[in-house]
Amino acid sequence: MFGTDRRVLVLALARMADAVANSFLIVVLPLFIASGGVDISGLVGTSVPVVGLAVTEELLIGVVLSLFGLLNSFGQPFTGRLSDRTGKRKLYVLLGLALLAVASLGYLYTDSYTVIVVLRMLQGVGAAFTIPCTIALVNELATETSRGGNFGVFNTFRLLGFGFGPVVAGTVVEAGPYRFPVVGGLSGFDAAFLVAVVGALVSFGLVSLLVSDPEETNATAGDELGLAIRDPNGRHLLDPVFAIAVATLCLSVGIALFATLQGRINARLGQAPVLFGLQFAAVVIANVVFQIPIGRASDRYGRRPFLLVGSALLAPAVLAQGLVTTPAGMLAARTLHGVAVGMVYAPGLALAGDLTGEGQSGTQLSLLTMAFGLGTALGPLLSGYLVRFGFVVPFAFGGALGLVALLLVYTQVEETLPDAGGAAEAVPQD
Repeated sequence: MFGTDRRVLVLALARMADAVANSFLIVVLPLFIASGGVDISGLVGTSVPVVGLAVTEELLIGVVLSLFGLLNSFGQPFTGRLSDRTGKRKLYVLLGLALLAVASLGYLYTDSYTVIVVLRMLQGVGAAFTIPCTIALVNELATETSRGGNFGVFNTFRLLGFGFGPVVAGTVVEAGPYRFPVVGGLSGFDAAFLVAVVGALVSFGLVSLLVSDPEETNATAGDELGLAIRDPNGRHLLDPVFAIAVATLCLSVGIALFATLQGRINARLGQAPVLFGLQFAAVVIANVVFQIPIGRASDRYGRRPFLLVGSALLAPAVLAQGLVTTPAGMLAARTLHGVAVGMVYAPGLALAGDLTGEGQSGTQLSLLTMAFGLGTALGPLLSGYLVRFGFVVPFAFGGALGLVALLLVYTQVEETLPDAGGAAEAVPQD
C-alpha cells in the first residue's frame, strides 16, 4: 500500500493512534486543571524558590505540558543509543507505549497536582523510548530507493493523528458526562483519558502483532553516545546529520511561533477564532498533502534539492505571517509554510537515514526528532517574549532561522548515493 513496506505502514498506523492519544492530553490536561479537577489551591499564589516567580494557574499548566517535551526530547539520544547497543527496537517501542497507557490511565484516579506531574514525566519517558526506536525501525525497514517515500507515509499518518486528536478531544470533553449500562457514569475528562489509553493500547497491539525487528539490526555501537558535531571526514565544518538536526530545530521553532499569538493575530486581522484554527491547521494540512509525494520524489531525484528549496521557502513564508493584513493572506502564508516544512522534514530524515551506519539509526536519527521536539517547546516561549518589540518581530526571527537552515543545508549537506555496504556515501557538489 502506497508502495510502502507493510511493517512501515503498521508503524505509521500505530504512530497515528499514539499521536491521537498524546494530542488529546495537550488539550485535555489544561482544561482538567483549570476546571478544578486538580487541587492546586495550596500552590497558586506562592512563589518559586530562588527566582521568586509568582505561581499562577497558567504557570502550573505550562509546567505539566513542558515536562513532557523536555524529558521526551532530551531522553531520545540515550534511549536511541540503548536500542542501538542492544539491537532491539520493537521491545523499546512497546515499553514506551506501555508507559504512555499506564500514565494515561492514572489520570482517572488522581486529583493531586504532584501526581499529575509525575504521570506526565512518565509519559515523557515513554515517548522518549517510542519515538527514536520507531524512526529507527522505519529507517531500517526501508531501502535507499524507498526511504523518502516510507518516511513520507509515516509522517503523514503521524500528522493526521496529531491534527485530528485536539478536535476530537474538545468534543469528547464537552459532550460529557456519559452513562453506560455496566460502568455507570463517566465524566467528559474521564472519557478523554480513556480514549488516550485506548490509543496507546491500539498502538501496542499493532506493533506487538505485526512488526518485528529486521534481522540485520544488531548492536554495533560502542559505549559513547556516538553523536558527532564536527564532520569526521573533514569535508565540512559540521557533521551532515548534525547540520540537518540544527536545520530541523530552526524549522520547528518557526512552526511553533504561531500558537502563542492567537489573540494578537485575531485582533490584527479582524477575524474570528475559527479562522485562526484554520490558519493554524494549514501547516499540518499542507504537510499531510505533500509528505508522501515529496518523500517518493526524493527517492527518485535526490534529497538535497528538496531540502534546499524547502529551506529557501521557509524564510519568506514565516516572515509573511508577520506582514499580512488579511485572513486570506495569512492562510496563504501558512499553507506555503506547510509546503516548505514538508519539503524539509521527510527528505531530511531520509538523508540522515542514508548517512547512518548499520546499528546506529536510533542514535543518529534521534538528533532530528529531539531537535524537532525542542523547537516546538522553544517556539511559543520565544514568540511570547519577542512580540513585545512589535508584532512582526517573532516572525522576522523565524524567517532569520529559515535562512540559517538554508545556509546549513547549502554549505554542510551533500547529496548521497548508496554504496555496496548499505550505508550512503556523500557526493560532493560542484
